[in-house]
Amino acid sequence: MARMLKSKELVNMRLATNYGGWMYCDKCNENIGYLCYSTYDRLELKYKCNCGSQGSAILDFEDSKTGQECNDELVILKNRLCCSEDNEPLITILDKKVVSYKMKITCKSCNKTYKKEMK
Repeated sequence: MARMLKSKELVNMRLATNYGGWMYCDKCNENIGYLCYSTYDRLELKYKCNCGSQGSAILDFEDSKTGQECNDELVILKNRLCCSEDNEPLITILDKKVVSYKMKITCKSCNKTYKKEMK
């Protein structure tokens, strides 16, 4: 069953589909990462692309719960940032395509909110 978006704010970026899939910079059309459709509950992302464009995304759903902030690190499996609880892939950020990024992402299954930053 498709989830209903509550908030979708994209600045200088676009998604391949309504709330997931490949993420692209609007200025240079480069692929900057991949957002897994069914495993995240909320995403806040700010990034600076190699082309100089700065973009952001806020996505959450009608049935999203408030995440519980944690200090756990995301697990990296095959370049995917995954939940430390169940190893479910949440997002991939292509480090070679961005200068920096800062994000908060909540896992749908365990409700942990992870923070990650690359400068």
